[in-house]
Amino acid sequence: MALSRINRWNVMLIVMLAWTGGIGPAAAEEKSLFSPIIDINTEKGFIVVSADGKVFAVEASEAAKPHLGKLPISGMIDLVVELRGENPPLIKTWKVAGGESSCKIFDGKSCK
Repeated sequence: MALSRINRWNVMLIVMLAWTGGIGPAAAEEKSLFSPIIDINTEKGFIVVSADGKVFAVEASEAAKPHLGKLPISGMIDLVVELRGENPPLIKTWKVAGGESSCKIFDGKSCK
């Protein structure tokens, strides 16, 4: 009797979580990075940055790729990236905090 009662509660909990969206594909996680720009590869669409004691590449979205050449090497940048598991983080937005740039703010679609 007790086992069937527990199973009913487990089933009800799973149904409620699934119905409210508590179970299912996880939403893309975003992270903010404040870093110097170490290198820019405009051909492949990557920026090399340093954060959390690591040096790594972040990938530019299709909208961001045309503007990579406007970023200053060694300039400071405030990036918002989408974490994508095994793939490099994807740039969502940026603000150039130090250095000369004709694209100080990228809002995900265009430069300002």
